[in-house]
Amino acid sequence: MRARRRTTWANRRSRSWRLSLVAAAVLLLGGVAAAPVAAADAPPKAEECEFSVQKDVPATMRDGTVLRSNVFTPKGDGEFPVILMRLPYNKEGALSFVYGPPDRYAKACYLVVVQDVRGEYKSDGTFYPYQSEAEDGYDTIEWSAALPHSNGKVGMYGFSYPGLTQWLPATLTPPHLVTIAPGFTSSDIYDGWTYEGGALYQSFIQDWLLSFLTGGVTSKLPDGAKLRAEMNQASKDLHAKWYRHQPLNNFPPLYPEDDRIAPYYFDWIDHPSYDDYWKRWAIRDHYPQVKVPSLNFSGWSDIFLNGTVENFAGMRAQGGSEVARQGTQLLVGPWTHGGSGRKVGDVDFGPEAVVAWGDLHLRWFDHWLKGIDNGVDKDPPVKVFVMGANKWRTADSWPIPGTANTTYYLHSKGDANTANGGGALDTTAPATDEKADQYQYDPANPVPSVGGRFQSSVPGGPRDQRSVEQRPDVLVYSTPQLTKDTEVTGPISVTLYARSSAKDTDWTAKLTDVQPDGTSMLIRDGIQRARYRVSLEKPELITPGEVYKYTIKLWPTSNMYKAGHRIRLEISSSNFPMYDRNPNTGGKFGADTTTQPASQTVLHDPEHPSSITLPIMPAPVR
Repeated sequence: MRARRRTTWANRRSRSWRLSLVAAAVLLLGGVAAAPVAAADAPPKAEECEFSVQKDVPATMRDGTVLRSNVFTPKGDGEFPVILMRLPYNKEGALSFVYGPPDRYAKACYLVVVQDVRGEYKSDGTFYPYQSEAEDGYDTIEWSAALPHSNGKVGMYGFSYPGLTQWLPATLTPPHLVTIAPGFTSSDIYDGWTYEGGALYQSFIQDWLLSFLTGGVTSKLPDGAKLRAEMNQASKDLHAKWYRHQPLNNFPPLYPEDDRIAPYYFDWIDHPSYDDYWKRWAIRDHYPQVKVPSLNFSGWSDIFLNGTVENFAGMRAQGGSEVARQGTQLLVGPWTHGGSGRKVGDVDFGPEAVVAWGDLHLRWFDHWLKGIDNGVDKDPPVKVFVMGANKWRTADSWPIPGTANTTYYLHSKGDANTANGGGALDTTAPATDEKADQYQYDPANPVPSVGGRFQSSVPGGPRDQRSVEQRPDVLVYSTPQLTKDTEVTGPISVTLYARSSAKDTDWTAKLTDVQPDGTSMLIRDGIQRARYRVSLEKPELITPGEVYKYTIKLWPTSNMYKAGHRIRLEISSSNFPMYDRNPNTGGKFGADTTTQPASQTVLHDPEHPSSITLPIMPAPVR
């Protein structure tokens, strides 16, 4: 592969000057930014290199296990910074559909290392998710720093699981790690990755394991071809057959009697509470040990959004060094998992939504690994895409200072069932007794998942909820048409006062944007399992017929409700198969083979003011 070296210091200074002007313009525009891409008039890349490629280069971990990497080394006598990716999805792919191929970064004069994690594809050992990533990552960082032609500075990139393979070793403070760029990943493997509010992320977890995570493991087995064919078929049959299979702790497509395949799935089902099994991998508990800056990016319809945002805020407040605190940045667009385009779900967000991840990463690494003064350190720490307005907003911190958290209360005459009912939403608290709303939740006929956060086998993103809102087991509360543009940007929560005939049940909430033609576009959703209403660590069943207060966290969003639109809240007890169905029995999680209906009641009176709290921007983005 041949390329020309074409570099001058003047070119570097010119590029830096133009990018600095862009950053200054962002600040002058009062928090409104153009799409975060490299300046269109930027000169050619600072330098280009020829490079060589070595396949399956062995690295020995501290316990003697050998992991293998593809290494892309720039030619010449110089030393170069390292960019490292560690993934369970086959290093030959290197997530190129998001970042571009490793060749691109090697051509930009980086030494690129892409490694199969322990037990996957060409690497030795046994794969068990998360278990070895901190130590293996640390050892690989230090091994990479000592490779021929390395200058000892290592950065990391990758999204989803390869985001965790950055955070986990970063908590051990490897001396040669300079920066990380984790995308679409979480702060916690339990809440916001495997479970949410105590409910299992069923569609994601089961399809992830069947379709993606077990590929490298089965490829090494003597009967791997047969297993792969069976698992591929099971993945195709998830909706027709397997999502409704009970019990969850005996899921045939993952071979519960065969520890070679995915024994960890059954461990996850056996640990439905936030216990020591999960706490060992909690990023949020180790921010002070992370001493490097991070570029965090996600999408409003990503399943790991909340963790990405929490990692940013946690590092800005608690990071282990000044450079980690001040250098960490957040970028959130309208996308689902791994997205970067304009079309998401049923909505085209326009050209402003398009982001080139490869360009962003090169600019980030050029600054932190090569020391190029390109304006990265002057960029606003927060860049979020405001859906509806289809513009970028910038800020210095998250949540955005000056946010007006506004409470909207639920009202009805006991007739909020379906979008044709009398459910209302306004900022006036209930002043008189209002008749409670009731519905039957039958796990045998759950509310179907339509859009929302990435669920692997269920199309995600903002999608029209009108079909869902015609079900009698969905309560619907709407504001009148808005008289002015109203921007909702920040974390959202629902306070619900409710009772059930069951010992345990679920409460779900959805926030939608109702357009003048009646389209009810999903903006945000969430769930709370009753037994985890107080603590995710210590479940407590409820007493049938007793009223309890629940908090449903809907996670953050950014959406412009335009004048003439309405804000809508849906309340129900299922969102399947995104979350597992609560069988309403109060039995041991994952062991139920039957379900039973539950009578649900939602109260909204002076003593039980059910509500949703929305983060309103005093001045909508323009």
